[in-house]
Amino acid sequence: MIIKNKETNFSKDIRQIAGDKQEQDVAFFLRRAFKDNQQVFVFNDFRFEFNEEVAQIDHLILYPYGFVLIESKSITGEVKVNNNQEWTRSYNKHWSGMRSPIKQVELQEKLLLDLLLEDKVQLLPKFLFGLLQQGFAGRCWDHICAISSNAIVHRDDMPKDISKKLVKSEFVVDKVTKLMNIPTSKLITALKAGDTRPLFSAESMDKISNYLMQHHKPSRAEHVQQIIPELSEVKSKPVTKIESSTQTYIVEKPQPPVIPNILQLPQLACKKCNNTVKLQAIWGKFGYYVKCPSCDANTAMKQSCLSCNSKNTKINKKKAYYYLTCQDCNAHDEIFVQSPVISL
Repeated sequence: MIIKNKETNFSKDIRQIAGDKQEQDVAFFLRRAFKDNQQVFVFNDFRFEFNEEVAQIDHLILYPYGFVLIESKSITGEVKVNNNQEWTRSYNKHWSGMRSPIKQVELQEKLLLDLLLEDKVQLLPKFLFGLLQQGFAGRCWDHICAISSNAIVHRDDMPKDISKKLVKSEFVVDKVTKLMNIPTSKLITALKAGDTRPLFSAESMDKISNYLMQHHKPSRAEHVQQIIPELSEVKSKPVTKIESSTQTYIVEKPQPPVIPNILQLPQLACKKCNNTVKLQAIWGKFGYYVKCPSCDANTAMKQSCLSCNSKNTKINKKKAYYYLTCQDCNAHDEIFVQSPVISL
């Protein structure tokens, strides 16, 4: 079952476009394989916050025995990993280091586990006559990295545990299916009596699925997409009478739909009063910040990466647009737009 689809990203940044294309490719294979599977719940582009940390999981799979996290990486050249688990990639025949996507997804996994443990009493039942509470730590937790199908992977010198977790897009379903190892019938289940993995009930899986969706925090681009279908209904102006020599006509002049100010949906809010309206972008001694018209407080634009939570970020400006660029994972997010309200 596809619980959450991958949202379309309208970024003009070439790296973001390539990354989005890779995530869409993986989402396509997962949808083809599991859209009708009642035991496999797929969440694409799942973003959540917990304990003042932010994590964005490209693809999250919930199944009766646990979870599989998939990190998608657009690597169209060559990729190597040395014995110290340090990653390098080539682009246009030039080699450079890159952040380990395996370490990145491990951090996401840890934060997701902490989130679920916070409310395990509401999500999971007790056992042994109600004496012991079920938990999440003992479930199956697996993670892999899916890279572009046309990448060249140097596996000979790659650590085996890394090589097992690194797959190309078209093999993602095969890898996930093997990791989940879900019996396909009651007969097979009976024959696999030695399988000691704890099992989520159907009721628990529904609760966990609803819980995850309640904690999903849309990105800026996804938030804009959610607002567009909710445009206000057309409201009619007071009727206008037009009289001729023979007849009086009643004419209604509908107003155009009221569209919310999409360009004023900042990631930023005033650190003092939490206001997000009519913030004014300013350049100062310590970089870009916004001034709040309500309380005159200043709030820095620079913050942790929205994708990997790294603090190694910087703000770039192009006309009225302000972008947060991560130096570690290369994420490039539009964080603020200084623009007047759209009027039609």
